[in-house]
Amino acid sequence: MLQIIIQGRGGQGAQTAGNLLAMAFFAEGRQVQSFASYGGARRGTPVSSFIRVDDRPIRVRCDIEQADAVLCFDATLLESRLLATARPDTLIVVNSSRTPEQFAEKLPGYRVMPVDGISIARRHGLGRIVNSALLGAFARAIEAPKLEVLARALTEEAPKLHDENIAACAEGYRWVEAQLQRMAA
Repeated sequence: MLQIIIQGRGGQGAQTAGNLLAMAFFAEGRQVQSFASYGGARRGTPVSSFIRVDDRPIRVRCDIEQADAVLCFDATLLESRLLATARPDTLIVVNSSRTPEQFAEKLPGYRVMPVDGISIARRHGLGRIVNSALLGAFARAIEAPKLEVLARALTEEAPKLHDENIAACAEGYRWVEAQLQRMAA
């Protein structure tokens, strides 16, 4: 079973990203469980989305205590509470312009892949709305769901700017692909 935590701040699109990711996994024929925690339920306060994905029915109904992967919309949220859910093998994809080396220095022992989602979003006319860019990056980093399935979910569910969201998603995916190739070399 794949257990994912998406952490962001109210208004950043983390909840929407969690819903889109769950829809994409479901569209691939996987079993999905998705739920959220809204904290103070106002703009700027921490919000979390939790997703479980499996090929078999998911019977567990508790919070995710140990994530296989984390998508963090705001690097300031990489603190003890969120990091306590990460094991040494947990992949953490974070919205940041910092380098992987800077995160290795700041958070030794964690697998952190920074993605400059804001730059990607701005290049595609989305301003500071980073969820599509980060979804593409995250999907490539965890090797699921397929980009075309994620793009279809964006087309069906994004309220507007479909082409821009799909382009940002694809660029996030390609950006991580390039980073993985660079790391392998």
